[in-house]
Amino acid sequence: MPTVAPLDLDGHCVSAVFLDDVPHFAMADGTIHRLDHGHKWQEVHDGLLAATLDQPKTRLITGGEDGKVFSSAGDTSYLLAEAGRKWITSVASGPQGAIAYATGKTAFVRFGDGKVKEFQHPRSVEGLAFSPKGMRFGVARYNGATLHFPATDGKPVELEWAGAHTGITFSPDGNFLVTTMQENALHGWKLSDGKHMRMSGYPAKVKSLSWSAKGKWLASSGAQAAIVWPFSGKDGPMGKAPLELGTRGNAMVTAVACHPSQDVAAIGYDDGMVMAVRFADLKEVLLRRPGKGAITSMMWDREERRLVFGSETGDCGVVDIAG
Repeated sequence: MPTVAPLDLDGHCVSAVFLDDVPHFAMADGTIHRLDHGHKWQEVHDGLLAATLDQPKTRLITGGEDGKVFSSAGDTSYLLAEAGRKWITSVASGPQGAIAYATGKTAFVRFGDGKVKEFQHPRSVEGLAFSPKGMRFGVARYNGATLHFPATDGKPVELEWAGAHTGITFSPDGNFLVTTMQENALHGWKLSDGKHMRMSGYPAKVKSLSWSAKGKWLASSGAQAAIVWPFSGKDGPMGKAPLELGTRGNAMVTAVACHPSQDVAAIGYDDGMVMAVRFADLKEVLLRRPGKGAITSMMWDREERRLVFGSETGDCGVVDIAG
Protein backbone atom coordinates (compact mmCIF):
# COMPACT_ATOMS: atom_id res chain seq x y z
CA MET A 1 0.00 0.00 0.00
CA PRO A 2 1.40 3.44 -0.90
CA THR A 3 2.31 5.68 2.04
CA VAL A 4 1.69 9.44 2.20
CA ALA A 5 3.98 11.96 3.92
CA PRO A 6 1.70 15.01 4.40
CA LEU A 7 2.74 18.67 4.53
CA ASP A 8 0.02 21.08 5.66
CA LEU A 9 0.69 24.57 4.25
CA ASP A 10 -1.42 27.71 4.03
CA GLY A 11 -3.04 28.70 0.75
CA HIS A 12 -2.94 27.64 -2.87
CA CYS A 13 -0.11 25.44 -4.22
CA VAL A 14 0.79 26.72 -7.72
CA SER A 15 3.34 23.98 -8.43
CA ALA A 16 4.55 20.81 -6.69
CA VAL A 17 7.78 19.45 -8.18
CA PHE A 18 10.90 17.41 -7.51
CA LEU A 19 14.09 19.43 -7.74
CA ASP A 20 17.17 17.19 -7.39
CA ASP A 21 14.78 14.61 -5.93
CA VAL A 22 13.74 17.03 -3.16
CA PRO A 23 9.99 17.83 -3.04
CA HIS A 24 9.33 21.56 -3.57
CA PHE A 25 6.04 23.43 -3.26
CA ALA A 26 5.65 26.88 -4.85
CA MET A 27 2.79 28.65 -3.08
CA ALA A 28 0.62 31.56 -4.23
CA ASP A 29 1.74 33.67 -1.26
CA GLY A 30 5.26 33.75 -2.76
CA THR A 31 6.96 31.17 -0.54
CA ILE A 32 8.75 28.05 -1.77
CA HIS A 33 8.70 25.15 0.70
CA ARG A 34 10.80 22.00 0.47
CA LEU A 35 11.14 18.71 2.31
CA ASP A 36 14.93 18.50 2.60
CA HIS A 37 15.85 16.68 5.85
CA GLY A 38 12.96 18.52 7.46
CA HIS A 39 10.58 21.28 6.36
CA LYS A 40 12.39 24.38 5.04
CA TRP A 41 11.14 27.41 3.16
CA GLN A 42 12.09 30.78 1.72
CA GLU A 43 10.10 33.85 0.73
CA VAL A 44 10.76 34.60 -2.92
CA HIS A 45 7.89 36.72 -4.32
CA ASP A 46 5.30 39.12 -3.07
CA GLY A 47 2.59 36.90 -4.61
CA LEU A 48 3.52 34.03 -6.95
CA LEU A 49 1.55 33.44 -10.17
CA ALA A 50 3.52 30.96 -12.29
CA ALA A 51 6.20 28.32 -11.81
CA THR A 52 8.04 25.79 -13.96
CA LEU A 53 11.15 23.64 -13.76
CA ASP A 54 14.00 24.51 -16.11
CA GLN A 55 14.72 21.87 -18.76
CA PRO A 56 17.53 20.07 -16.86
CA LYS A 57 15.22 20.07 -13.76
CA THR A 58 17.86 21.78 -11.63
CA ARG A 59 16.11 25.14 -11.00
CA LEU A 60 12.59 26.34 -10.31
CA ILE A 61 11.65 29.37 -12.44
CA THR A 62 8.90 31.52 -10.92
CA GLY A 63 7.03 34.71 -11.84
CA GLY A 64 5.05 36.91 -9.50
CA GLU A 65 2.74 39.82 -8.78
CA ASP A 66 5.89 41.78 -7.90
CA GLY A 67 6.91 41.85 -11.58
CA LYS A 68 9.94 39.63 -10.96
CA VAL A 69 11.22 36.33 -12.37
CA PHE A 70 13.38 34.27 -10.02
CA SER A 71 15.47 31.14 -10.32
CA SER A 72 15.49 29.04 -7.13
CA ALA A 73 17.38 25.94 -6.04
CA GLY A 74 17.81 24.78 -2.46
CA ASP A 75 17.83 27.80 -0.17
CA THR A 76 19.13 30.25 -2.78
CA SER A 77 17.17 32.39 -5.24
CA TYR A 78 18.40 34.94 -7.71
CA LEU A 79 16.63 37.49 -9.88
CA LEU A 80 16.56 36.63 -13.59
CA ALA A 81 14.36 39.45 -14.88
CA GLU A 82 11.88 42.10 -13.83
CA ALA A 83 9.09 44.01 -15.54
CA GLY A 84 8.42 46.95 -13.24
CA ARG A 85 5.10 46.79 -11.41
CA LYS A 86 3.42 44.48 -13.91
CA TRP A 87 2.35 40.94 -13.02
CA ILE A 88 4.36 38.06 -14.52
CA THR A 89 1.49 35.76 -15.53
CA SER A 90 3.33 32.93 -17.29
CA VAL A 91 6.83 31.41 -17.39
CA ALA A 92 8.40 28.68 -19.53
CA SER A 93 11.86 27.13 -19.77
CA GLY A 94 13.72 26.40 -22.98
CA PRO A 95 17.01 24.99 -24.30
CA GLN A 96 20.48 26.30 -23.38
CA GLY A 97 19.28 28.07 -20.23
CA ALA A 98 16.67 30.20 -22.03
CA ILE A 99 13.44 31.16 -20.30
CA ALA A 100 10.31 32.98 -21.46
CA TYR A 101 7.97 35.10 -19.37
CA ALA A 102 4.92 37.21 -20.09
CA THR A 103 3.22 40.31 -18.79
CA GLY A 104 0.16 41.80 -20.46
CA LYS A 105 0.54 41.74 -24.24
CA THR A 106 4.32 41.21 -24.15
CA ALA A 107 6.32 37.99 -24.10
CA PHE A 108 10.04 38.10 -23.30
CA VAL A 109 12.79 35.56 -23.91
CA ARG A 110 15.87 35.72 -21.71
CA PHE A 111 18.70 33.74 -23.28
CA GLY A 112 21.27 31.81 -21.24
CA ASP A 113 23.77 34.66 -21.67
CA GLY A 114 21.35 37.14 -20.08
CA LYS A 115 20.28 38.87 -23.32
CA VAL A 116 16.54 39.64 -23.39
CA LYS A 117 14.30 39.93 -26.47
CA GLU A 118 10.67 41.07 -26.39
CA PHE A 119 7.69 40.12 -28.56
CA GLN A 120 4.56 42.27 -28.73
CA HIS A 121 1.07 40.87 -29.36
CA PRO A 122 -2.26 42.59 -30.10
CA ARG A 123 -3.95 40.88 -27.12
CA SER A 124 -2.71 39.56 -23.78
CA VAL A 125 -0.33 36.60 -23.67
CA GLU A 126 -2.09 33.79 -21.77
CA GLY A 127 0.39 30.91 -21.94
CA LEU A 128 3.95 30.10 -23.03
CA ALA A 129 5.78 26.92 -24.05
CA PHE A 130 9.07 26.10 -25.76
CA SER A 131 9.26 23.53 -28.53
CA PRO A 132 11.34 20.43 -27.69
CA LYS A 133 13.19 20.94 -31.00
CA GLY A 134 15.27 24.05 -31.61
CA MET A 135 14.86 27.57 -30.24
CA ARG A 136 11.17 28.13 -30.86
CA PHE A 137 8.41 29.11 -28.47
CA GLY A 138 4.64 29.32 -28.65
CA VAL A 139 2.23 31.89 -27.21
CA ALA A 140 -1.42 31.14 -26.39
CA ARG A 141 -3.53 34.20 -27.13
CA TYR A 142 -7.02 35.31 -28.11
CA ASN A 143 -8.08 33.61 -31.38
CA GLY A 144 -5.16 31.20 -31.58
CA ALA A 145 -1.43 30.78 -31.02
CA THR A 146 1.75 32.43 -32.28
CA LEU A 147 5.10 30.68 -32.86
CA HIS A 148 8.27 32.77 -32.48
CA PHE A 149 11.88 32.01 -33.41
CA PRO A 150 13.76 34.20 -30.92
CA ALA A 151 17.30 33.36 -32.06
CA THR A 152 16.59 34.75 -35.54
CA ASP A 153 14.63 37.68 -36.94
CA GLY A 154 12.28 35.34 -38.77
CA LYS A 155 8.60 36.18 -39.00
CA PRO A 156 6.30 34.58 -36.42
CA VAL A 157 3.88 31.86 -37.53
CA GLU A 158 0.24 32.63 -36.71
CA LEU A 159 -2.12 29.74 -35.98
CA GLU A 160 -5.72 30.94 -35.92
CA TRP A 161 -8.75 29.49 -34.16
CA ALA A 162 -11.61 31.61 -32.79
CA GLY A 163 -11.87 31.90 -29.02
CA ALA A 164 -9.67 32.56 -26.01
CA HIS A 165 -6.66 30.22 -25.72
CA THR A 166 -5.35 30.09 -22.15
CA GLY A 167 -2.53 27.51 -22.06
CA ILE A 168 -0.19 25.83 -24.52
CA THR A 169 1.97 22.71 -24.95
CA PHE A 170 4.08 21.11 -27.69
CA SER A 171 4.09 17.34 -28.17
CA PRO A 172 7.45 15.79 -27.17
CA ASP A 173 8.32 15.12 -30.85
CA GLY A 174 7.50 18.73 -31.76
CA ASN A 175 4.91 17.69 -34.37
CA PHE A 176 1.78 18.99 -32.63
CA LEU A 177 0.76 22.10 -30.70
CA VAL A 178 -2.20 21.95 -28.30
CA THR A 179 -3.90 24.79 -26.43
CA THR A 180 -6.39 24.85 -23.57
CA MET A 181 -9.33 27.17 -24.14
CA GLN A 182 -11.58 29.42 -22.09
CA GLU A 183 -14.45 27.27 -23.32
CA ASN A 184 -14.46 23.63 -22.22
CA ALA A 185 -12.21 22.34 -25.01
CA LEU A 186 -8.70 21.80 -26.32
CA HIS A 187 -7.54 22.84 -29.76
CA GLY A 188 -4.59 21.43 -31.66
CA TRP A 189 -2.58 22.01 -34.80
CA LYS A 190 -0.43 19.59 -36.77
CA LEU A 191 2.55 21.86 -37.34
CA SER A 192 3.69 20.38 -40.66
CA ASP A 193 0.49 21.38 -42.48
CA GLY A 194 -1.56 23.46 -40.00
CA LYS A 195 -4.31 20.85 -39.85
CA HIS A 196 -6.77 21.52 -37.00
CA MET A 197 -7.64 19.15 -34.17
CA ARG A 198 -10.68 19.99 -32.07
CA MET A 199 -11.01 18.15 -28.77
CA SER A 200 -14.27 19.14 -27.11
CA GLY A 201 -17.05 17.73 -24.92
CA TYR A 202 -15.49 18.52 -21.53
CA PRO A 203 -17.91 19.48 -18.74
CA ALA A 204 -15.35 21.92 -17.25
CA LYS A 205 -12.31 23.95 -18.27
CA VAL A 206 -9.11 21.98 -18.89
CA LYS A 207 -6.46 23.26 -16.48
CA SER A 208 -3.94 20.40 -16.50
CA LEU A 209 -2.21 18.57 -19.38
CA SER A 210 0.49 15.89 -19.33
CA TRP A 211 2.19 13.99 -22.18
CA SER A 212 2.91 10.29 -21.74
CA ALA A 213 6.49 8.99 -21.70
CA LYS A 214 6.89 8.65 -25.46
CA GLY A 215 4.40 11.36 -26.35
CA LYS A 216 1.84 8.92 -27.75
CA TRP A 217 -0.88 10.13 -25.36
CA LEU A 218 -2.00 13.48 -23.94
CA ALA A 219 -3.80 13.29 -20.58
CA SER A 220 -6.12 16.12 -19.54
CA SER A 221 -8.30 17.25 -16.64
CA GLY A 222 -11.75 18.84 -16.91
CA ALA A 223 -14.09 15.83 -16.64
CA GLN A 224 -15.15 13.09 -14.19
CA ALA A 225 -12.32 11.03 -15.68
CA ALA A 226 -8.88 11.85 -17.05
CA ILE A 227 -9.45 12.27 -20.79
CA VAL A 228 -6.43 10.80 -22.63
CA TRP A 229 -6.11 11.56 -26.34
CA PRO A 230 -4.09 9.30 -28.71
CA PHE A 231 -1.28 11.04 -30.61
CA SER A 232 0.51 8.03 -32.11
CA GLY A 233 -0.88 8.44 -35.66
CA LYS A 234 0.24 11.07 -38.13
CA ASP A 235 -2.97 13.09 -37.61
CA GLY A 236 -3.04 12.83 -33.84
CA PRO A 237 -6.43 12.21 -32.23
CA MET A 238 -8.58 13.08 -35.22
CA GLY A 239 -11.32 10.49 -35.71
CA LYS A 240 -10.22 8.56 -32.62
CA ALA A 241 -11.93 8.28 -29.25
CA PRO A 242 -9.96 9.20 -26.12
CA LEU A 243 -9.39 6.89 -23.19
CA GLU A 244 -11.29 7.74 -20.01
CA LEU A 245 -9.24 6.86 -16.92
CA GLY A 246 -10.26 6.87 -13.27
CA THR A 247 -13.93 7.73 -13.79
CA ARG A 248 -15.70 8.96 -10.66
CA GLY A 249 -19.29 10.10 -10.91
CA ASN A 250 -19.14 12.51 -7.98
CA ALA A 251 -15.76 14.20 -8.51
CA MET A 252 -13.91 16.15 -11.20
CA VAL A 253 -10.34 15.58 -12.35
CA THR A 254 -8.30 18.72 -11.62
CA ALA A 255 -4.69 17.55 -12.25
CA VAL A 256 -2.90 14.87 -14.28
CA ALA A 257 0.74 13.69 -14.34
CA CYS A 258 1.87 10.92 -16.68
CA HIS A 259 4.46 8.44 -15.40
CA PRO A 260 8.06 9.06 -16.64
CA SER A 261 8.44 5.69 -18.41
CA GLN A 262 5.16 3.71 -18.36
CA ASP A 263 1.70 4.33 -19.78
CA VAL A 264 0.29 5.20 -16.38
CA ALA A 265 -1.19 8.50 -15.19
CA ALA A 266 -1.52 9.95 -11.70
CA ILE A 267 -4.94 11.59 -11.47
CA GLY A 268 -5.89 14.22 -8.89
CA TYR A 269 -9.49 15.17 -8.13
CA ASP A 270 -11.36 18.17 -6.76
CA ASP A 271 -11.91 16.38 -3.43
CA GLY A 272 -8.17 15.78 -2.93
CA MET A 273 -8.11 12.11 -3.91
CA VAL A 274 -5.19 10.85 -6.04
CA MET A 275 -5.22 7.64 -8.11
CA ALA A 276 -2.80 5.98 -10.52
CA VAL A 277 -4.39 4.33 -13.55
CA ARG A 278 -2.80 2.16 -16.25
CA PHE A 279 -3.77 2.93 -19.86
CA ALA A 280 -3.76 -0.65 -21.14
CA ASP A 281 -6.37 -2.18 -18.81
CA LEU A 282 -7.66 0.83 -16.80
CA LYS A 283 -6.37 -0.81 -13.59
CA GLU A 284 -6.60 1.67 -10.67
CA VAL A 285 -4.49 2.07 -7.53
CA LEU A 286 -5.55 4.50 -4.80
CA LEU A 287 -2.57 6.71 -3.88
CA ARG A 288 -4.26 9.16 -1.54
CA ARG A 289 -7.68 9.37 0.07
CA PRO A 290 -9.73 12.57 -0.29
CA GLY A 291 -8.31 15.62 1.49
CA LYS A 292 -9.26 19.24 2.06
CA GLY A 293 -8.98 20.76 -1.40
CA ALA A 294 -8.67 20.14 -5.13
CA ILE A 295 -5.33 18.79 -6.37
CA THR A 296 -3.55 21.51 -8.39
CA SER A 297 -0.14 20.03 -9.26
CA MET A 298 1.70 16.68 -9.28
CA MET A 299 5.05 15.28 -10.45
CA TRP A 300 6.85 11.91 -10.36
CA ASP A 301 10.44 11.63 -9.13
CA ARG A 302 13.40 10.30 -11.14
CA GLU A 303 13.24 6.86 -9.52
CA GLU A 304 9.55 6.64 -10.49
CA ARG A 305 8.46 5.57 -7.02
CA ARG A 306 7.39 8.86 -5.44
CA LEU A 307 4.71 11.37 -6.44
CA VAL A 308 4.63 14.91 -5.06
CA PHE A 309 1.27 16.72 -4.96
CA GLY A 310 -0.15 20.10 -4.00
CA SER A 311 -3.69 21.37 -3.52
CA GLU A 312 -5.61 24.63 -3.66
CA THR A 313 -5.96 24.65 0.14
CA GLY A 314 -2.32 23.86 0.93
CA ASP A 315 -2.63 20.23 1.99
CA CYS A 316 0.38 18.92 0.10
CA GLY A 317 2.64 15.90 0.41
CA VAL A 318 4.56 13.01 -1.12
CA VAL A 319 3.21 9.55 -1.96
CA ASP A 320 5.71 6.69 -1.84
CA ILE A 321 4.36 4.03 -4.21
CA ALA A 322 6.58 1.35 -2.67
CA GLY A 323 5.07 2.01 0.78
